Amino acid sequence: MTSSTEIRLAARPHGTPVPTDFETVRTEVPDPGPGQLLVRNTLMSVDPYMRGRMDDRKSYVPPYELGKALEGGAVGEVVASGADGFQPGDTVLHGLGWREYALVEARSAARIDPSRGPLGAYLGVLGMPGLTAYAGLIRTAEFKPGDVVFVSSAAGAVGQVVGQLAKLKGAARVIGSAGSAAKVAYLRDELGFDAAFDYHEAPVRDQLRAAAPDGIDVYFDNVGGDHLEAAISALNVHGRVCVCGMISVYNATEPVPAPRNLAQVIGKRLTIRGMLVRDHGDLRDQFLTEVAPKVADGTIRYRETVLEGVDQAVEAFLSMLRGDGIGKTLVKLS
Repeated sequence: MTSSTEIRLAARPHGTPVPTDFETVRTEVPDPGPGQLLVRNTLMSVDPYMRGRMDDRKSYVPPYELGKALEGGAVGEVVASGADGFQPGDTVLHGLGWREYALVEARSAARIDPSRGPLGAYLGVLGMPGLTAYAGLIRTAEFKPGDVVFVSSAAGAVGQVVGQLAKLKGAARVIGSAGSAAKVAYLRDELGFDAAFDYHEAPVRDQLRAAAPDGIDVYFDNVGGDHLEAAISALNVHGRVCVCGMISVYNATEPVPAPRNLAQVIGKRLTIRGMLVRDHGDLRDQFLTEVAPKVADGTIRYRETVLEGVDQAVEAFLSMLRGDGIGKTLVKLS
């Protein structure tokens, strides 16, 4: 048995989660049986989708169970193996974060090579967020060279990749929204967005109109709400929307009204399509072949916000929901 600290869901949040919705527990993790790995986690991810799993409602993924450890992407070192093909010292990617040590089914773990890049990249730009950006832009939004692209939450883990991919693939103009002056500067000065704005400074509709006076062709939605409404107004005929997330409504306690201009979908013949990265695993090899070299040579840039210690996991999650950091939010466990 190995002693480990883990973070459990103590109560289902009502509205915005608070620290008392979670509990930190010291527990014992058994040695691995056949087909299992004991992994010492070194990095874990916090992501917006986790908020939905805290509610007890039917969705595309089962809700977290009360009184049990939360789950999420993590990278760690195998310390004991009961599975063929894995040995102590291997570095693996798996889905049992929120704890120091995890007993992982080997079939659910993927070996990764730490010499090929920083481990955080496997949870961010080269991991689930990066593939989400790639599949959402290329397949769901059906991006074409010459498109004008608008990305909300553009300084986040997904958005920072979407905008750069669009530029590299020939977008006529890339526009991003973010929640602070520092994030706006990051988009324009480091990532090469043609325009960016702070959605706190003025109505999104007005700022988007100023940034894209001739309209937009693609909207990559991570926010919903006033951003989606503004995008519908700005979209040109046959515009496309990839709905990746709607973080503006995740903590809502009452039903949220639809965009007031939804009827424009008819006249403009818009396509609004939701996407889940789990549907696009067939693009993973193509994504890595295309994107990994560009990350390695610095063509695609990214940032991470890293908090240290399992005891900071809850704060990392809450700060990510607040939009405090830039890029991918991670917790360094050891």
